[in-house]
Amino acid sequence: MLERIPQRERRDLLIAWVAIAVAFSLLYVRGTINPGAFVLFFAVSLLTVGVGFVLHELAHKFAAMHFGYWAEFRKDNTMLIVAVILAALAGVVFAAPGATVIYGSTTKRENGIISAAGPVTNLALCAVFYALFLAGGIFGEYILLLIGLMGVQINAMIATFNMLPVSVLDGKKVLAWNPAVFAVLFVASLGALIGALMFL
Repeated sequence: MLERIPQRERRDLLIAWVAIAVAFSLLYVRGTINPGAFVLFFAVSLLTVGVGFVLHELAHKFAAMHFGYWAEFRKDNTMLIVAVILAALAGVVFAAPGATVIYGSTTKRENGIISAAGPVTNLALCAVFYALFLAGGIFGEYILLLIGLMGVQINAMIATFNMLPVSVLDGKKVLAWNPAVFAVLFVASLGALIGALMFL
C-alpha cells in the first residue's frame, strides 16, 4: 500500500496532520495557560486527529483508485494557517487542511462514492474510539477515557463538517449522487457529534 503513496503526498499528509493536531490541541486547552496540558492534548490529538484525518483522506484516495483513477492528497498552506489561528483566537477548528485530488473525469456515481468514503471512515472510527472510551471507564484508565472521548468527538466533527452540502465538501458530491445516502450519512454524522458533545 505504501508504494501507492508518493513521498510528496506523505510529506503533505504529515504536515497537515501536525497542523490540525495543533489546532485541536489549542481548542481543548483554550482559556488555560498550562504547557503540560497542551503537551498532553497535543499527543492525544496526534493520535485521534492523525488516525481520523489520514484515514479519511486515504479512504478517498483508495476509493478513487478502486475505480481506476490516480489520486493524491495536497495540503493547502493557507488553510493550515487559518485552522491554527482560528483555534487559538476563536476556539473554532476549520479542518480543511487540503484535499485529495483525483486525476481523471469521474462519473457522478463514482464521485459520490469516493466522497462518501471519507465520512464513512470517520463514523467507523467513532465506534472504535467509543469502545476505547468504554474500556477506559471499565478499567479506570484516564488516558483511555481521554483518547476515546477525543477520538469520538474529533471524528464526529470531521464527518459532520465534510458532510455539509456546500462548496467542495464531500456532502455536496454525495447529495448530487444519491440524496438518500447523503441523508443517512449526514444524520449519522450529526447524531454522533451531538452525542459526543452532550453525553460523553
